[in-house]
Amino acid sequence: MKTEYRIFIGVSLFLIVAAVVYGWWTNHAMGGVEAIGTTALVLSTLLCAMCGGYFWFVSRRIDPRPEDRLDAEIADGAGELGFFSPGSYWPFGIAVSALIASLGLVFWMWWLIALGIVCVLLSSSALLFEYYTGTRRTAEH
Repeated sequence: MKTEYRIFIGVSLFLIVAAVVYGWWTNHAMGGVEAIGTTALVLSTLLCAMCGGYFWFVSRRIDPRPEDRLDAEIADGAGELGFFSPGSYWPFGIAVSALIASLGLVFWMWWLIALGIVCVLLSSSALLFEYYTGTRRTAEH
């Protein structure tokens, strides 16, 4: 995780410098600071700093991974990385539910917004618990 937090902190430092330069440049070129671009750069800085802070927080609590060690070999990263679902239809259900909710927002139909939100909650819950219930239930649960 040390690599990740260094990348995010580096990007946030670049963005804060870019925000200062952008604000200074627009102030001299236009006679006033351009608020939208400066705000976007500052908010991007904060978002990258939050991600970098999270990765730094996690990296202090876990053992160094092969990516974080300079003396690591390629074979150190071999092995099982985790469980990945071979196939699921629930992401399509989430997408259709989000489509319903966004159509409700576009046409400002409160009932369609509510239906879409309920469908998003149900389909995302079904995706989350897919391997805990039903025929795909694994033996370790």
